Amino acid sequence: MFEKCEAIVLRTVDYGETNKIVTLWTREWGKVAVMARGAKKPSSRLSSVTQLFTYGYYLVQKSRGVGSLQQAEVIDSLRGIRENIFATAYASYIVELTDKVTEEQRPNPYLFEFLLQTLKYMNDGVDLEILTYIYEMKMLRVMGLYPMLDYCAVCKQTEGTFSFSVKEGGFLCHRCEATDPHRLPLSPAAVKLLRLFYYLDLSRLGKISVKEETKKQLNRAISAYYDEYSGLSLKTKRFLTQIEQLKNYFQ
Repeated sequence: MFEKCEAIVLRTVDYGETNKIVTLWTREWGKVAVMARGAKKPSSRLSSVTQLFTYGYYLVQKSRGVGSLQQAEVIDSLRGIRENIFATAYASYIVELTDKVTEEQRPNPYLFEFLLQTLKYMNDGVDLEILTYIYEMKMLRVMGLYPMLDYCAVCKQTEGTFSFSVKEGGFLCHRCEATDPHRLPLSPAAVKLLRLFYYLDLSRLGKISVKEETKKQLNRAISAYYDEYSGLSLKTKRFLTQIEQLKNYFQ
C-alpha cells in the first residue's frame, strides 16, 4: 500500500543504469529509503523530485528495507541552494549530518521542521556559517551530547571570562583555565553565541551580524568538540573546510 508523506531528500545513490535509491527525511516516519525507478532518466517524472534538498509530498510504499517511490509533488525545490556553490556545500553538510545521526523510521517532527527551516533560510541567503553553527549545536542533543555551556565545567561558576575546553567538555572560566593548556580562547560574544545557538528556537532567528573573528572562534570550538565526541567523519565536512579556506583566501 502506498502512503503519502511530507519529506526532504537527504541522499541519492545511483542504482543500476536508470534507478536511484533515495533517502527521505519525512515528517511522519523519520528516515526512509525508497527505490525511484527510472529516476536517472532526464525525461522521468521522478527525476526532478529526487534531487538533493527537494521538499515535497511523496507517495511511497514503506518496507523494512528499501521501499518504493511511486510519485511526488514538489513544494519547494530550494533551487537557490543548488545555484550557489557555497550554499550547496553548507546544505550538503547539514543533510549528511542529519542522515548520519538519525535512525531508520524513527519520527522526529521537531527535527524535520528544524532541517526544513534551516534549508529555507539558506535558500533565502541568510548567513550560511551562522546557520550551520546553530544546526551543529542543536544536533548535539540528538547525538546524546550535552556540552556544559551554563557555567564553568570545573568549578560551576557562572561569572568570569571563559574559554572552551574540549577536554572538560564545555566552558572553562579564568579561575580554572590552568586545567587545560589546550583550551580555545573565546570572546564574550562567542561565549554568548555558543550558548544562544544551543538553546535557540530557529523560528525566532532575527537579523544577525557576527564578526569574522568571532565566527572563527565558534567554528574552532564546535569542530573540536565534534571531532572529539561525535565519532563522525563526513565527506561534506572535509569539503566544507576546503570551501571555507577558499573563501578566506579571496577575502
